[in-house]
Amino acid sequence: MRFRATLFLCLSLALLPAVDGSAQEQPPLEYQVKAAFLFNFAKFVEWPPADFADAKSPIVIGILGDNPFGEDLAKTVRDKTVNNRPITIKKEFRSLADATNCHILFISTSEKQRLPEIFKGLRGASVLTVGETDGFTEAGGMINFVAEGKKIRFQIKDATAKGAGLKISSKLLSLASRPAR
Repeated sequence: MRFRATLFLCLSLALLPAVDGSAQEQPPLEYQVKAAFLFNFAKFVEWPPADFADAKSPIVIGILGDNPFGEDLAKTVRDKTVNNRPITIKKEFRSLADATNCHILFISTSEKQRLPEIFKGLRGASVLTVGETDGFTEAGGMINFVAEGKKIRFQIKDATAKGAGLKISSKLLSLASRPAR
């Protein structure tokens, strides 16, 4: 229980905007919060060792479809590492096959109609799929952002992640808002 509180505090602190000396701080915007979650997901997921060329290979976060983050995701991960690995962002994919070369793939709502095709194309790849679309986990996604009141939460479909060779920490699983079906 104490660890869960500490983990929640760490995630909450990561969501706070940087202090720039202005008199009045604004609360983080929706995609600033989601960008912080994406960064923190990288801390609590294990990929197969074969997914990295070497110990210093980056963790690649990709965006498939429209980019709702603007520069928020790049700012969130700038100069940060996870397990001594730098984090890089790839915003454009020429093909779905290119998307298999990332570790975390945010699938934009602009791709809702293509979800079955996308998940079929990712089959066999150890890519953590994250979305914000109704029915995302039911269609084959692993983590889906959901709004609960004014808060942003997430659902996790651990069985789908395990099927892709990913291990999601029980600590992260315990923070999920409700089990995904």
